[in-house]
Amino acid sequence: MVDDVNPFELMQAYDRLAAAGSDAERIVAAAALILAIFDDFYGRFRQYSAKAKQAFELMDPHAAINISKERLGLYTRYIAHHGPRIGARFPALCSESSLWADLDRLFVAMIVDRYEADIAFSFAHSVRRNITHGLWKPVAYSFPPPSKLRALSIASAHRRLPIHGRIDDDLLCAALQIPDFSVPYRDIKGDARKIRQRIEQLLDQAPNAPTPIALDVVEAGFFRDRSAFVVGRWVFADEQVLPLVVALLNSPEGIYADAVVNSVADMHDLFSSTLANLHVTTELYYQTCVFLFSLMPRRPLGEHYSTIGYNHVGKVAILNEISAQVNTGKRFRRSPGVPGTVALGFTFSSCAYHLKVIRDQPTKSYKWGAFPGVAAVTEKYRVVHEINRAGSMLDNVMYFNLRLDRNMFDPTLLDELRSEAAGSVQVVEDGVFLRSLIVQLKIIPLPVYLEGADESETRAVIARLGHCIRNNAATDIFNKDLDSRNYGVGRYGRVFLFDYDAVEKLTEVKIRTNADREPGEDGVPSWFFEEGVIFLPEELEHGMQFKNDFARRCFRLENADLLTVGYWLDVQQKLQRGEVPALRVYPDSAKLNDAL
Repeated sequence: MVDDVNPFELMQAYDRLAAAGSDAERIVAAAALILAIFDDFYGRFRQYSAKAKQAFELMDPHAAINISKERLGLYTRYIAHHGPRIGARFPALCSESSLWADLDRLFVAMIVDRYEADIAFSFAHSVRRNITHGLWKPVAYSFPPPSKLRALSIASAHRRLPIHGRIDDDLLCAALQIPDFSVPYRDIKGDARKIRQRIEQLLDQAPNAPTPIALDVVEAGFFRDRSAFVVGRWVFADEQVLPLVVALLNSPEGIYADAVVNSVADMHDLFSSTLANLHVTTELYYQTCVFLFSLMPRRPLGEHYSTIGYNHVGKVAILNEISAQVNTGKRFRRSPGVPGTVALGFTFSSCAYHLKVIRDQPTKSYKWGAFPGVAAVTEKYRVVHEINRAGSMLDNVMYFNLRLDRNMFDPTLLDELRSEAAGSVQVVEDGVFLRSLIVQLKIIPLPVYLEGADESETRAVIARLGHCIRNNAATDIFNKDLDSRNYGVGRYGRVFLFDYDAVEKLTEVKIRTNADREPGEDGVPSWFFEEGVIFLPEELEHGMQFKNDFARRCFRLENADLLTVGYWLDVQQKLQRGEVPALRVYPDSAKLNDAL
């Protein structure tokens, strides 16, 4: 692990590069400089989890949100600041790839025994990409047999609490104390009793279920917004595991347990990348993700890295997962369904992800006036990655200057990419070069889901669509293209927004109405001449373009508030006052006060 780097040490490393007299000396100095920059970055990065813990203890949700935003942008800020400075002191790095080959070999030797070697190597390649404006070569994430110098690689991220006969309150008190808060619980023994009673209720529902032999708990607190979480798993004699997550809130009277999350579906929602990243107070990110994967094996490992803030490790893992799936003989084809107006999507049936590039020009169905350009649309996707996605917006894994093998693509798709996205895609003899690529978890487009849904399923998913729109509004996100085709349904029925070319800040939208006009009244409404984004809530139902009357009736019944000016103005006013919304990240049925 690294220690914080003194700014004076960084200045000295830059001076050594400037003073080097030969390319060989400059390569040594550049490798040492990049490592010093990385150490400075990683030292700062690791501080954010402690800051998030402190924000929870101080009941400061504004600080928690700012901490999340700062951490997400830290990597990019370091690369953008230091890349040009290194290039200016060693200009040959901008054009001579042979120098980078030598620098890579030296840099790898310098980091090989570090726990965070994968992050350091990805960091160095990001610096290289910034300097050369060339191709980002993904680094395969692996976890080789650790040497004695990589002792942390074999450390455990969790503590095992044995169960002697039955689950008792002392066991659960011990679990609740693992995050090591600096402020007290309001009533830790009472919380332990409530949690035990909830667990006993769940076990009673399966009368033949065996008693677990141990409780494993990650030796850390998980923090996001107003909440903290204790994350564990019940371990059974046959090595089966079941999740146990205790959601904690803080109050002037002390910390208290608010809910017990035990179902896999609720775990997927809670640890979804559609929410802001969790801050975890452990340095053992690999073992933590393996622990989470044991509880949610249907969720790709790369997504687990992103969930706890290690987005660049996640990027490499996701690309490796996609490549492994392609190696089974699959090829990318254009995504089924209605083609995107602005983005051209592609995937294959067994792929866990949906990939897309931005078209050079939108299709004829584009309805927002002048097209702002590929860079402007890409920036909207990048911004979504760095905000609180409120549990209702898919995260975007973004790659720049990426090369993929040509045989990964169906020839028909290649022809379409060359025709529709020539500014972003270049096809050569053995490769496909993508200036930018957006990758999202695959979900079912809402209109496709509704085609096969019965009335009960339709009513439920339309209600969740309303929750999605409200959650987005609460975090100052407004999708001016409120069309059902921009929404999708996840594995466990939750609805997400996934298309962001029409996303705006809600506080900048003008809420207007025609409902106050008399039937048959002549004249043009006054709002017609206003500039900016105009939204008429009463037109929301029509804009969704549902294909059947039942879905439309359900929307009107379940989401009547969304059709009113009052609802939207109220949300705008709260945002303008700086209020931080409390997001619903686990079901009410998980709350401890409901059943006890």
